[in-house]
Parts: sequence; structure tokens; C-alpha cells
Amino acid sequence: MKRMPRIAMVVVILAAAFGVRQWTRHDGTDTATGTQPLAATKPAPPRVWKLGSLELRPCELAQPHSGLSTAAWCAPFEVPEDRSHPEGRKISLRLAVLRSSAQVPAPDIVTFIAGGPGQSAAESYTVIAPALAPLLTHRNVLLLDQRGTGESNPLSCRDDEPGVPGGAEDESGFDAAAVRKETLACLDRLSKEADVRFYTTTDAVADLEDVRRALGSPRFDMLGVSYGTRVAQQYAMRHPDGLRTLILDGIAPNGLVLGEDFAVNLDAALKAQFARCHADEACRSRFSDPYQTLYQLRDALRANPHKVSFRDPQNYASVQRVLSEYSLATVVRMFAYSPETAALLPLSIDAAAHGDVGPLLGQAKLLTGDLGDSMDGGMQYSVICSEDADLLRSRPEDKDTILGDTMIEAFRTACSVWPHGTRPADFHQPLKSDVPALLMSGEFDPVTPPRYGDDVLKGLPNGRHFVLKGQGHNVVARGCMPRLLDRFIDKADAKGLDASCLDRLAPLPVFVGFNGATP
Repeated sequence: MKRMPRIAMVVVILAAAFGVRQWTRHDGTDTATGTQPLAATKPAPPRVWKLGSLELRPCELAQPHSGLSTAAWCAPFEVPEDRSHPEGRKISLRLAVLRSSAQVPAPDIVTFIAGGPGQSAAESYTVIAPALAPLLTHRNVLLLDQRGTGESNPLSCRDDEPGVPGGAEDESGFDAAAVRKETLACLDRLSKEADVRFYTTTDAVADLEDVRRALGSPRFDMLGVSYGTRVAQQYAMRHPDGLRTLILDGIAPNGLVLGEDFAVNLDAALKAQFARCHADEACRSRFSDPYQTLYQLRDALRANPHKVSFRDPQNYASVQRVLSEYSLATVVRMFAYSPETAALLPLSIDAAAHGDVGPLLGQAKLLTGDLGDSMDGGMQYSVICSEDADLLRSRPEDKDTILGDTMIEAFRTACSVWPHGTRPADFHQPLKSDVPALLMSGEFDPVTPPRYGDDVLKGLPNGRHFVLKGQGHNVVARGCMPRLLDRFIDKADAKGLDASCLDRLAPLPVFVGFNGATP
């Protein structure tokens, strides 16, 4: 989902305390009143909230690049890094609970599983907060940073983070030797404090069950977003008695090999989004065929990648980047994730085709900065290299798409040197469960299209799948979905929901100029 530009909000409150000096006798008696001073009082003991065997204390969950924080109750939670050797190294997970306003909340607990792989649940909370806010009226909410993310022994190499080439700073496109070198550098750094083989989805599922038991064995209302839907489905397979309801947003089926459909899914989403422009007279007159323009720009950059200058949208400093077919692909993919940025895509592509790269690369710099700051790339590799890499295959039909097969080749290259964990034999089997389930997808999602949700729904007889018109990736906070989510969790009945309010959702009008869409 699109994030707003980082704005550091610092509020300083200076409180001055003024006291009236009073004369006292040597024995401490107040000469004006004749009273003895009060005995020194001991500081109040820390407040403690006991849940199951855990003792939680007040804490603040800071949000990156912001003066804002979320009040919560926290307790460190220790787990063995290698569960086959519980006597070995322990790692501490960040466990936070948002406390319900109810005097006696419902016994089940809402559990948010973040995406990525590599995102922290606590740090991602601000994005999901509008969807979870109604739930706090009656239920507590659990935020557990998955091992390898956030403050749960993060697998992060911020200075030399391994990543898929083709970002805004890419100068040469895909370079297998460079990817391998960066990956080994990150691995060398992380290996001093972690064995990266044990940061997989399966390990995370075992952690979740340990946490549930420590909390007193409440049943989970589990909300998985994007990659988090894989974690949620795996939990449902391994611990069905631990779930009361299952909510999946931006759905990755168990059978999906992460990365294999990136190119075809993006191409389909772009065609669908650009078809809106063709159907709108003002947009069609202004841009003709944005899909064709995009591919013409790609072909020109394939023949002539070159250095460009633009103004940083945060500080207006001049920035230079190499614009290549690879960087174009990455930027376009990021724009396609949300309706706000997708509405800008035809305009931004047209401007770049005419030599003005500022709108395209300026927005991309904001998106890549926020995403890079919220993602732990080492953990991402631990997941993909253990669970998907051996099944990834480059496909000839992807070669000439905007994204091509670069991401697949980059993952395969990195995973050739990254240690692999184990994958259960049934890991990629479809989920089959009677648990009440609410599934949701965006109509124009470029990474987890609605057909994925339809596929997962086949194994969930008590499930229902909503496709939100005009929306992109991750939709639980869109329109009236928070209200529907609240009702679903309250009644544990997806089929009985009145979802007519979703009919009011529609795509954002395509921008035909920087002042917006034509009325």
C-alpha cells in the first residue's frame, strides 16, 4: 500500500513547576502550620498485566521516521533458535498486545501477521490500524514480530542489503556476480548472531503456537496480509484447534512458489488498469495508449540506459540515477500496488517518455525508501531460499514482459549461496479447513490477484471471498472492510455478512494532469 512521505513530527512540551518556599524549623516542622512533613513515599511499582503465564508491562511501539508511537503492553518472549536443539541459542521475540477498551474482553485474541517476507508486525501496525481499531472495542490484539524481523533478532543488513536489482539506483541491470557478492556479505554479517536456516515460515508458526499457549491458550482470530497469508494458512494446517477465525488479505495460496508469477501478474494488472484510461475520453485523448507507451519507453531504455537527474521530493536536492529497463520495471511495479499511485502511472509514464523523469523516479524514491526501511532482506531470503527457490524456473513467456525474469534469476542466484532450512513435505499442499474464513483481494492487485483467493476458497467451505473494485494490494483498510471485518469476527460467519457497502468502492480517476483528473 502507498505510504505517505515521511514527516518527522516532534512535539516538545516544557512544563515548569513553581513552588512556594516555606520556612521550617530544624526538626522539619512547618512554622506556618505546625505540621510535620509527610514521610517520603516509595515510587509506585510498575503496572503489570498478567495474561496466561506472561507478565506484560506498558510500552510504546515507535513508528520508523516518525515521532508517533502506539501504546501497548509488552513482554519479551524467548524461543530456541533451532527447535531441534532447544538447549542451544535462544532468541527474543518482540511480543506486544493492544489492550481492549472492554472491561471484560472476548476470550479470543486478534493476531496480525505482517507481509514481506521481512516486515515487522509492530512497525506495520499504522498501515493496518484503521482495520483493527473497531476490533479493540471487544478484543485484545496481538502483534508479534516474526523471528528475523523488527525487534525479533532481525536479519537485516541495511548498508549492504541483498536485493533484487533494478531499483531506482541500479546502474547495470542484473549482475549475478554482484548479487552473489552482496548476499555473501550480508550472510557473513548475520552469521555472527544467527543461524539463518531457522527463520522460515515453519519456525514462525511454531513460535506463534508457543505464544498462544503462554497467553493461556486463547483461540486466535488470525489476520494475515500478503506473505502473512502464507503464515496464517500454515498455522491453520498445523494447529487447527488454535484458530477461531481466519482472515486473509492479498492471498498467496500454499501451492504458490513465491516469485514465479510476478511478471505475468504485473502485466495483467497493468493491462486492466490502462484499459480504464482507454475507456475514458479525456484520458484516451491525453495519453492515447499508456500500455504501448510503457513498452516503447522500455525498448528505448533497453537500447540506451542513461543517467538522469531529478529533484528529491523530500529535500529538493538534485539526484542522479541510471534509468534502465530494469529500474523502469521496478518503479512501475511499485506504482501498480495501490489505486493512488496507479492513477498517476499513465501521466508519469508519459512524462518520462517525453524526457521528464521527475514524477516517476521522485515518487519511486519515496516508495523504495519506506519499503527498504520496513523490510528485513535476510529474513526474506531465509524464507524464499528454504521454501521456494528449488521450484523457481525462468519461463520463456516472461522474457519480454515489463518485469521479465530478472527477479527469478536474482532469487536463484542469491539462494545458491544462502543456507537453506527445511520444508515440510506437505508445505505446498492446499489448505483444507472448516474454520470460518474471510478472504479479500483487490481487483487490480499486481502480485496476489483475485484468482489466488478463488483458489484458496475451494478448501474453505465456511469461507467467503470479496474482490474490492478498483483496489490494489492489501485492502482490509479500504472502504467499509473494517466494519465487515468487525462483524465477521464478532459472529464468525462470513456467508451471513451484508457486503452491499462494498458496491460503493470504485477506482480512483486517472490523473490527466498534475492537478488531478478531469471532472
